[in-house]
Amino acid sequence: MKKRWARPRSAMPISPARAAAFDILLRVQTEDAYASELLHSARLEKLSPADRGLTTDIVMGALRWRSRLDEAIAAASARPLAKLDAEVLTALRIAAYQLNFLSRIPASAAINESVELVKRARKTSAAPFANAVLRKLAQSPKIAVATECDATPENIGHEYAHPQWLVERWVKQFGPEAALNICRQGQFEPAVSLRLEDPASEAKLAAERIQLSPGAMLTSARTLRDCPVSDLTHTAAFREDRVIIQDEASQLVALLVGHGSRLLDCCAAPGGKTALLAARNPGAEIIAAEIHPHRADLLRKRVRAPNVKVIQADATQLPVEDAFDRVLVDVPCSGTGTLARNPEIKWRLKPEDLEDLHTKQVAILRAALQYLAPGGRAVYATCSLEREEDEAVVEEVLAQRPGEFRLLDVRNELLRLHASGELTWEDLESIVSGQHLRTIPGIHPCDGFFAAMIERTH
Repeated sequence: MKKRWARPRSAMPISPARAAAFDILLRVQTEDAYASELLHSARLEKLSPADRGLTTDIVMGALRWRSRLDEAIAAASARPLAKLDAEVLTALRIAAYQLNFLSRIPASAAINESVELVKRARKTSAAPFANAVLRKLAQSPKIAVATECDATPENIGHEYAHPQWLVERWVKQFGPEAALNICRQGQFEPAVSLRLEDPASEAKLAAERIQLSPGAMLTSARTLRDCPVSDLTHTAAFREDRVIIQDEASQLVALLVGHGSRLLDCCAAPGGKTALLAARNPGAEIIAAEIHPHRADLLRKRVRAPNVKVIQADATQLPVEDAFDRVLVDVPCSGTGTLARNPEIKWRLKPEDLEDLHTKQVAILRAALQYLAPGGRAVYATCSLEREEDEAVVEEVLAQRPGEFRLLDVRNELLRLHASGELTWEDLESIVSGQHLRTIPGIHPCDGFFAAMIERTH
């Protein structure tokens, strides 16, 4: 017997969690905003812990599974999805995610509140349509996600909700099993890695019932255990910047920079790597550059080390004269190594974007190497899995200055870090590709990062 769904009453109250999720997803869709930033905005501070958790679950789930949700909505809709207003489609996705992935949510609540969200967005004429689509969707079989699938780009992309063009690239570059692992990993909440500014911070967190586990790769890293990030962000240690949320691969990139007396961080915001450089080089002069004024201001607030000077400047035209013995070139990139944390990237990125990013990255690395002193070392890094942004950038820049710069084998520095006890990961060869560092989500317990080490010979 089919269930009967009552039509929602007008002006039905909408839960704070669903209202917040709708506003965030709409901004991600229409303004190219980033969900991770909006989920840590002041508005969510006013929500209860339960509502913050549900908001995060809906936002990240709807983004991770968007193509599967759209497929289900399209099957229940008489109108093409391309014809729907962004507000209507966002409300449908919110309900579709709850109906398919959140068994604890009553179907009536998911449906009725999404219809009310359509009305709240001043799309009242579309409310009956949304109600009809969602009632039909509620009576349809739930989305089934295979635990295993044939590792073809088509199957991987469909089952794990990734654009096929991206999957095809990863199959070609890393192999089908690795591509499957990358996509599978991208669909679930990753572990939250931390770096502590001082050992006492761990005891302070424990006093506030925040439990940590050892990091998977680094002695200095910790992993948040059995509690949401929002609990951590409300602690005194976090507010005092004594605890920094930072992926272990990101921390490892900063460790590769090593020690020096003058250090340059070319694209420094939000400041996690800068802070680590300052902690490891307390006696060094460190210049941290950031092109965007608001991000430079954020950098100044987050990195309070007295030996760090923040400047707001373009990395290709820095107002510096003296050379540096260590340079970090952590360039803006596509971020395809971070899709579990930033799933909107996979729906926003286009193949032609990689060409534009490559051009910008080449310009930044070329300029950064000019600030390097003879015998000095630069680390070029991205959180991208794409060759155009990684090996191809390094190859192009080094080919332009033959003999002046040389590529170093990252193995030597990894072995040194391992011997010192800072790096605990045993299978060093698994994180090396050629002479470069390469971590892969789903294979390594971290985000996907690339790093190359370059020395100036004269």
